[in-house]
Amino acid sequence: MSKKSDNYQKSAATFVAVLFNSRTNAHFMHLQTKSYAAHKALGSFYESIIELADEWAEAFQGKYDVIQSYPTEFHVAKDPLQYMEQLDTFVETIRKALPQDSELQNLVDNIASLINSTAYKLRNLK
Repeated sequence: MSKKSDNYQKSAATFVAVLFNSRTNAHFMHLQTKSYAAHKALGSFYESIIELADEWAEAFQGKYDVIQSYPTEFHVAKDPLQYMEQLDTFVETIRKALPQDSELQNLVDNIASLINSTAYKLRNLK
């Protein structure tokens, strides 16, 4: 493993773990909501986020190295809009600690776009 890869291992592992966990949180909230619009918005989110997160992880590992270990903690979300807003803040914060290669940052942009689109639907479509 290169020194450069070592620098990104923890942030990459955290990024992927949070995104994978966001799928489970969104699915739980999707099943619990009484709002049809929230049900549909969360359904679209959980169906899309894993593919985007997996694409980022594979691109990272192709450029750097295999992610060696992942965090084990899991945050359970209850409020869908608040959760999307927290995810948005998380992505904007952690992206500075991730590799700055344009192809990886473009994939982060796609993830941020999905989060923002979901937040829009949760906020405005009732």
